Amino acid sequence: MRAIQQREFGGPEVLELVDLPVPMPGDGEVLIRVSRAGMNFADTHQRRNEYLAAQELPLVPGGEVAGVRDDTGERVVALTGKGGYAEYALAREALTFPIPEGVDDATALALVLQGLTAWHLYRTAGRVGPGESVVVIAGAGGVGSLAVQLGKGMGAGRVIATASTQDKRDLALELGADAAVDGDPDGLKERLIEANLGRQVDVVFEMAGGEVFDACLAALAPFGRLVSYGIASGKGNEVHTRKLMGRSRAVVGFWLMHCMGNPAMIDEALRDLYDRAARGELRAVVGATYALSDARQAQIDLAERRTTGKVLLDPGA
Repeated sequence: MRAIQQREFGGPEVLELVDLPVPMPGDGEVLIRVSRAGMNFADTHQRRNEYLAAQELPLVPGGEVAGVRDDTGERVVALTGKGGYAEYALAREALTFPIPEGVDDATALALVLQGLTAWHLYRTAGRVGPGESVVVIAGAGGVGSLAVQLGKGMGAGRVIATASTQDKRDLALELGADAAVDGDPDGLKERLIEANLGRQVDVVFEMAGGEVFDACLAALAPFGRLVSYGIASGKGNEVHTRKLMGRSRAVVGFWLMHCMGNPAMIDEALRDLYDRAARGELRAVVGATYALSDARQAQIDLAERRTTGKVLLDPGA
């Protein structure tokens, strides 16, 4: 089978198109003939072995796929952890889900990883209450575009998105944000408060880290929560307890993988997401689809913020 493999950690150049044997499923695993592989910003960290989970070489990256189960012929979407950038991939049966009729591969991929993340940002990590203001950093991205759409249905009040370009800010507004502001950290605190009609904000979903994290924390109202679910800038942050106590603010970390051992945290959320999509309340913003052989360029575009919405790899191209 054709696959992308890396034999060392480093820049995009370590991603090589190779021929590998089709993997054999073990106990509790299924083999999936991949029609589309999902790409995420975390893949760029995984490539450098800078992600939360340590990686081993040689590595076929890719944490999610859509395709057909080799044993039953059923269309499925699955969380693989690794191995997704290939024509065939293995997944645990417990993390393999049927794709409902009428749902395309791109939508299924967007909802299973990024959608579940956005859902749990509201319900589990941020615990957004009725009418609370919500800031979505990178509101035109994969998770962000879904988080913006979920806001009103999850009970949020004012939804404020950030994005790096006017086109992306316009997209966030189209998706349901009440306001969209430049995501540059310089002056971000003031822009967020202005966008919230002069009031500090209640909840921030933050995935950049560094100066953006600091600006968002400074914009929080008393009893506000900042949920950190990514470090796209590569810059970590330290928070002094005095800063938390002085404003009764909270910083919450979230990683979807901690939900995977609890089916109730996955099944209910995924059903809700599919139901919202069926009702027309939620749509996947599909960005570019790259050929498998263009995986290097796809990761470069992800890292340099050239993409919007869900980014896909086509293993047949």
